[in-house]
Formats: sequence, C-alpha cells, structure tokens
Amino acid sequence: MNEGKIFLSPPHMGGTEQNYVNGAFKTNWIAPLGANVDSFEQKMKHYTKAEHVLALNSGTAAIHLALLTLGVTRGDTIFCSTLTFAASANPIMYVGAEPVFIDSDEKSWNMCPIALRNAMEYAAQRNRLPKAVIVVHLLGLVADLDTIQLICDKYDVPLIEDAAESLGSTYKNQMTGTFGEMGIYSFNGNKIITTSGGGMLLSKKETTRKKAFKLATQAKEQAMFYLHKKIGYNYRLSNVLAGIGMGQMEVLDSHIAKRQAIFKRYETAFSEIDGVSMMPVLAQTVPNCWLSAIRLDLEKIALSTMEIVQRMEAVGVEARMMWNPLHLQPSFAGAECYQANEQNVSEQLFQEVLCLPSGSSMSESQQAYVIKELLAQLLANKVYREN
Repeated sequence: MNEGKIFLSPPHMGGTEQNYVNGAFKTNWIAPLGANVDSFEQKMKHYTKAEHVLALNSGTAAIHLALLTLGVTRGDTIFCSTLTFAASANPIMYVGAEPVFIDSDEKSWNMCPIALRNAMEYAAQRNRLPKAVIVVHLLGLVADLDTIQLICDKYDVPLIEDAAESLGSTYKNQMTGTFGEMGIYSFNGNKIITTSGGGMLLSKKETTRKKAFKLATQAKEQAMFYLHKKIGYNYRLSNVLAGIGMGQMEVLDSHIAKRQAIFKRYETAFSEIDGVSMMPVLAQTVPNCWLSAIRLDLEKIALSTMEIVQRMEAVGVEARMMWNPLHLQPSFAGAECYQANEQNVSEQLFQEVLCLPSGSSMSESQQAYVIKELLAQLLANKVYREN
C-alpha cells in the first residue's frame, strides 16, 4: 500500500489475529474446519443473536447458498436492490434466475418500499411472484425493514438481507442480517472487520444451515465411499482465515465506534456548506457508518463527483462515486427496474453521492486533511446565483 495515501476503508488489524492464526499452524488445522472456524461462528452467533450461522469464504457464496436452499432455479425471478455492488445480484445469474431490480428511496438510499410494492403487485397479477427479495443495507445504512418485511409477508416471499456492509448496524436494537429468513455478512479486506476474504450466512432455521453446509462442502453424502447426489461447492472458510476473524471480533465494537465518530466529524464539517448534505439515517436505526458519504446538489456545486474523485486522488485521498445501479450495468442488460415514480432515485444518487475515507485506522489529523482538501474543492466551485 502507498503509505502516504489515505484510503477509503483499509483493513485494520487489532493485534491478536496472529495469535489465532499461529494456533491453526501449531495444531496443523489448516483446512476449512477447526477450532477457529467453530469459535468464529459461535462469537458471531452470540454477537448478532442470530439463530444459526455458517462461516463461508465470501459474502457472495452466502447469497448463492441462500438462493440454493430456497430452491431457486432457472426461470425464477428474484427482486434485488439496484443500488449495490454487483456481488449482490451475481448469484441470481449463477442459478439461472432472472433479477428484477428495485429502486432506492430518498429517505434511506436503500430499497424503496413503494417501488417494491409496485413490483409485487404487478408480479402477483401475472402469477410470477419472486422466489425471494434481496434487500441491501447500503454503506451500513439500514433499510426500511418493517415496511419491506410486511410486503414480503403479504405475498409469502422470503426476505434475504445483504448486510455485507452493515455488520453491527441495528434497527430497534436488533442487528441487520437477522430480520429476514436469511442474512449475509462479508469479511472482505475493506469491510468493518475482515478475514482477508470471507463471509457468513445467517438463518432462522436449522434445516437451512444444514442444507447450506452440505452444499458448501461439495454436497458430499455420509457414506463409506465418495458419493455426491447433487452439485456442490467449495465455499467453507479456512481455519487460518477464521483465526483472523477471531482477532477482529475483539475490536469490532471499537471499529464501529471509530467510524461513527468519523461520520460525526464529517457531518460537523459540511453542515454549513450549501449544496452538501450527509447520508440519511432512518429513525430507530443505528448505522455502523462503514462508509461515510455526502450528497452534492449539482446545481450549487459546479463539479461532478467523478471530477472530485480525480482531484482528491491528486492530493493523496481515495474517494469514490456511489455504486453504479445494477440495472445500468451491461452484465444485467435488459433487466427490469421498478421505481416509485418517474424519477429513478438510484440513478440520481449514482451521480450525486461521494463516498469518503472512513477507515477505523484513520487518525483525526488525516481526516482533517481530507476535510480541508475537499472543502477547498467544494468552495472553489460553488455556484453563486443572483436573487
């Protein structure tokens, strides 16, 4: 890594990870099973109060397994948030199903319940209800879970929470990832905690975990010889990497607190700048603030978010545009996207939102530098209009 550069969300080690990794080497448990895997699952289960958990090698694998355990197959449809990383929807394609994307709303930046209701009503009329809904908690912000869950329950459609970015975020004091029939977390290198690469599947039913475990271990049958009745996958988390996860669990609350403090400092710094607003936080939610983001009024700021990203890069700061909505991606060409009205909110957010460095290892002086450089760009490119 470039030591002088301020990154968006670099990995942040707590100091004890090496001890757990060394334990895996000392016991020679290097495979995707062992004490670290078992303990990591138990710690996550206790932390989230989830009923059942399964450690995996990625959040993407967790979504794939969630779909497989629901019996999703070719010709089925899955509703999915459009404003997210492609990994949220790629597993839909793995199983040969059809993604139908749902727009965001202004108040949460997450899945719009009105758009979801519109999509459900139309699907019900055609007798083509989706096999599942995948709702994403963007940047650690929490979606309108009560309303979304009510819509899913009305049509008896399972809800899968993509909480890859929201480990530790809560709604009414309950962890994201534990509301739907299943939820997933990601432990990629840029997440709030990391196992280098890894993920977790959460489920309400023990039978779901058992199905997912079998599929994640090559669908091997219990037999005296190698027997496989179904296609399986190599999706289990390494005992070595689970050791990193064990050390990271010890600093998870600290990482969240630091990122929340970073959000508050950005909020203070930009509160008086006309044309700049912070990301929204729904009532009764506490986001983990995985990434802090601002929204620009492009009628008042004469710079695009892409131009700001390039200018911040020139002064050693990594910033990022918001996710490009999936319904605009060539890999999902032709997919439908339902919205609440004529205006597609996710397309607006893509153009207007700027994600800022938010790593829990970022110092206050580094953040002050980010703020100084960004303010210089914003104020120098303000649009002043006569009354």
